[in-house]
Formats: sequence, C-alpha cells, structure tokens
Amino acid sequence: MPRGPRLDASGALHHVMVRGLDRQVIFRDDADRTDFLARLADVVGATGLTVLAWVLLPNHTHLLVRTGPRPLVRAMRCLLTGYAGAFNRRHRRSGHLFQNRYKSILVEEEPYLLELVQYIHLNPLRAGLVADMAELERFPWAGHSAVVGKVPRPWQAVAEVLGRFGKRSREARRLYCEFVAAGAPMGRRPELQGGGLVRSAGGWKNVASLRRGREAWAADERILGSGGFVEEVLRLVAVEEKSATRAGTLAALPSILARCAHAFGLEPAGLVSGSRRRVVVHARTIAACLAVRDVGLPIKEVAHALGVSATVVREGVPRGEQLMALHGLTRDALLRGAASRE
Repeated sequence: MPRGPRLDASGALHHVMVRGLDRQVIFRDDADRTDFLARLADVVGATGLTVLAWVLLPNHTHLLVRTGPRPLVRAMRCLLTGYAGAFNRRHRRSGHLFQNRYKSILVEEEPYLLELVQYIHLNPLRAGLVADMAELERFPWAGHSAVVGKVPRPWQAVAEVLGRFGKRSREARRLYCEFVAAGAPMGRRPELQGGGLVRSAGGWKNVASLRRGREAWAADERILGSGGFVEEVLRLVAVEEKSATRAGTLAALPSILARCAHAFGLEPAGLVSGSRRRVVVHARTIAACLAVRDVGLPIKEVAHALGVSATVVREGVPRGEQLMALHGLTRDALLRGAASRE
C-alpha cells in the first residue's frame, strides 16, 4: 500500500522515528551522537522546532517535536541529510544510512504528549542501556537527563514539560520522575505508534471488531489521537487537497484559452476582451465547454476568468460541443496542453 502524504501544520505535535537501513547502527560512538545533537540544536534555532523528548539508540532514534513556522519535512531533511553525509565521511563509507524516509505520527496533545515523553525517555531502560532509573537520570543520550537537571540542553523544551507537573521546579521534577518511573513496568507500547482509535479501543483487534459505522473509519496510521481528532485532521486534509486540486485545474485554463485562440487565429487575450465578434464568441464558447465539462472547473470561476456572466457560460457549454464539430476540432488536441499542466 502506498504511503500517505505527511500531515503537518505550524504548531503540530509529531512523534518522529528514524531507523538505520537494514537495522544497521546509525550511532557508532559518542562522536556520532554529539554531532547529531549539535545538528538538532542548529535545526531548532533555524526552524523554530520545539523538542520535548528524544532518545538516541544504536540503530534508531525517537523525537517528540512540535513544528514551528517551518514545516517538519524541511527540519528533518536538514538534520538527516547533514548527519548522514558527516557519518559517511567520518567512517569512510558510502550509500544510504537511514531506512527509507523517517516515520512521523501527528499526535493529539492531550493526553498523548506526556505519555510519549514517558515512553521515549524510558527507551534506554527497556533496551538495557541503563540498569535502573538512577542510571537513566545520568544517561546523556536521552532527554530525560536534561529534564531532571543532570545534563544541560538549552535547545530542549525542558520548562514546557516540567510546567505540566507544577510551577515550582523541585516539586515538578519530583512528580515528573515519579511519572516516568511509573511507566517502566509497561514495557513496549505499540498503541503509541499511531492508528487513531487503536489507543482508545484497546488495540488493533478491538478496532477490527468494531461495527462498520462512523467510528470504524476513524483510524489512520499517520495519526495518534481520539476518533474525533482523527476525523477532524482528515477533514482538514481533504479540504486542503480539494483546494490544491482546484488550483491545479484552474491553472489549466490559460492553456485551454491559448489552444482555442490558436485554432481560430486569435490571440488568447482576445477571448477575455468581451468582444462579440462571431469568431471570438465561438472560440470562447468552446474554451468554456472544455473548462467546465472536461477539466471540471466551476461555472462561476470560468465566467470570471473569461469576463462574461455565469449564464453565458452555462448556456454555452452544450453549444461548445456543436461548435467543435462544426469547425472540425477535437477535444484531445485542445486539451493536450492543459493536461500537461495538471
């Protein structure tokens, strides 16, 4: 199944996962890890990305980030392309370092932000890189050490995470540590890997057993959140895609006008001049017919572009078919240029 387009907007929360190609190691030593974090800090400054949680594991990394004015794809491209190039030079290798493109899941902030902070920061303990919570606090390659104040990371949004536990730093850190420790017995949590209703319905098996109704379709692997959140995101995406499609089809209109004008020995500007000359009316009518029936543009938009009333376009659409036959024109020839612009 083809991957869907990435979901993003300014201020959106994302759980990002990056894996090594064929599970190969992407951090061989501390020099690699230091370089990656330096680049991440630069990306934060350049794109306004907010980093709430992170961990570097030997063959993959997790990031919990909120996008700023620049889209996530731009921030990740800068981070991963720069790091991969430096890694290859440092270790005298060539070829791809990462497995396909990174995975990003759009996250509903409540209640998932803190759950993901907990999940991501517990990764070193689950992976056996540290023995206990005390060692995790000193582990420099996860954001937990910064939140508890052991390792300074000025680019990490420590204050935002602690602010969810209290106003006083000491009390907030204590409650945060208790919260993270409480998640240790939970182990791996596949329900936090996206899928819309997966979390609230209790897993994929329960989602699959739901009746095929309104709730059954409120699941998407690119989104982690309640059914209502998933539906709202997908609704907004559909609106944006429809808008983009309409813009694309509208961009085809100048090509149609140019080809229709050329067929009658006219300049394209003549078709929108309001002229009542017979040859102009015929060319304009055919152009309107193609724009409405073949390209799918709304009558009002075509009328506005041509400088005539919507009634003129509506009544001219069926006549356009007759005029093409009368002048020996084919829609394929007249639409060929327009199709190349879609």
